[in-house]
Amino acid sequence: MDQVKRIVGSLSGRQLVTIIVAALLVAGGIYGLAQWQREAGFRPLYTTLAPEDAALVVQRLKESGVAYRISANGTVISVPEERVAELRLDMAAAGLPKSGRIGFEIFDKTNLGMTDFAEHVNYRRALEGELERSVMALTEVEQARVHISFPQESVFQEARQPAKASVLLRLRGASQLPETAIPAITHLISSAVEGLSPEAVSVLDMRGNLLNRAKRVGSDAGSGSGTSEAALEYRRTVEHDLATKLDATLEPLVGAGRYRAAVSADTDITSGEQSEEHFDPTQSVMVNSQKTEDVSSPARTASGIPGTASNLPEPAPPPVTVGAGSSRKTENVSYQSSRTVKRTVLPQGGIKRLSVSVLIDHEVHFEGSGAQAKRVLTAPPPERLKVIHDLAAAAVGFNMERGDQLIVESLPFESTVNLEPPGAAPVAPAPSLTPIEQLKKNPKLLIGGAAGAAVILAGLFFLIFKMMKKSSPPPAQVRQTDSLPPGGAEPATSPRVAAADTWSPSALGTSPLPALAPPRIEVLTNQIRETAQRDGEICAGVLRGWLREEQS
Repeated sequence: MDQVKRIVGSLSGRQLVTIIVAALLVAGGIYGLAQWQREAGFRPLYTTLAPEDAALVVQRLKESGVAYRISANGTVISVPEERVAELRLDMAAAGLPKSGRIGFEIFDKTNLGMTDFAEHVNYRRALEGELERSVMALTEVEQARVHISFPQESVFQEARQPAKASVLLRLRGASQLPETAIPAITHLISSAVEGLSPEAVSVLDMRGNLLNRAKRVGSDAGSGSGTSEAALEYRRTVEHDLATKLDATLEPLVGAGRYRAAVSADTDITSGEQSEEHFDPTQSVMVNSQKTEDVSSPARTASGIPGTASNLPEPAPPPVTVGAGSSRKTENVSYQSSRTVKRTVLPQGGIKRLSVSVLIDHEVHFEGSGAQAKRVLTAPPPERLKVIHDLAAAAVGFNMERGDQLIVESLPFESTVNLEPPGAAPVAPAPSLTPIEQLKKNPKLLIGGAAGAAVILAGLFFLIFKMMKKSSPPPAQVRQTDSLPPGGAEPATSPRVAAADTWSPSALGTSPLPALAPPRIEVLTNQIRETAQRDGEICAGVLRGWLREEQS
């Protein structure tokens, strides 16, 4: 203990501060390593929990006496890695988590005193909760909120309100919903609610972007704004599809980044029916023919005295008077000119006219090398432009009768004009990681750093101890110096003797020897004195060497 106090007391203030700082750094590294090792054993039990579900899960963990960690604003709960599977089964048996909103399990408990209004509200809550769970089953959806407005029936036509719904989505990270997912969500919601059409469902994200363009229902349907939005959307879709076809056709031939293509489409989304009727006066067809014939025969009349006798048959035929007969024929024929009736159903979304432009970059090469290199730009030959023109026309369905326009030009791009000669561009250095990022990327470096700091601290203590031990004179030499007679030698003799004592072992290449006895010191002193008297140059050289060692 006394030796430790003597060592600490012999240290300067700077050395003491250095040792304390190094000790604190090593202690902090060891503590951080222990904390990291302990926290590394925790794994997420649930992520993206609703506040009410997180509260129930934490309460369950407290009752079970399980250590847990809460992060990400209470949406992530972590537990020891070896108990993750067991705790998930335990939570599932307890019906946790409930995915935020309650579903149709709200009707598991019967309440006979519930009013019709409360039952209607609970049904809407249950339906919204079930729809939220269905939407959250999608891989890209992290959280969903569904709000439903049921239709309002009324005896008056003006007071009736159709059903409406809105869906708010939170996506996972930077993921995006595919184009087919939005119509799928709208049809899922509309199919689950009676009287709800897909056009009355609005789907939004957390940034307020409308993911589907729902058509207005009610009084705003005839304003025409919905039709304009649909026309613009259809036009953008047609232009995007045609531009994609152009890219797929020209990129293998020209190269990526060596061309620019743009398409402008004039579309018509109106639909209807068209009827045409043509008459041909040169051709006629018999439509109707009718014939009538009337024939009159001679009439027979009775003779004699009127009465019964005259009407009875007689044995001989009575005299007959024969009158003249008549005949009449009638024929009616109808003709009609030839007629052609054509009925055409006009499709929606026809293309009226296309305008396509393709810009091709110039070829570039350098003549010479180094700073004297000369840039030479070469335009594509006309044969190549003709091939590109024909390919682009076939890709977009070019129709000259429709009034389509296709322009292919060649101009040097700015990137080609400013292209640096080969070898002149400086090589960008690779991004270097900071020490903290390196530790996060490779935790083994933290362990190695803590171990290295401990070794350095131990070496520092050992070095200071050795320095203190060498700097303190041996007790035997002090006593020998004190025992010399005051007048027996010059005042400069003692340093010479000490210097000679320390110089002799180093010259021989051996370890320091123990202190010499007083008679031997006197003999050695006399020898040094005689040598100095005989050859002063040698002693002067030895002294200069000692002085240089003391200064260094």
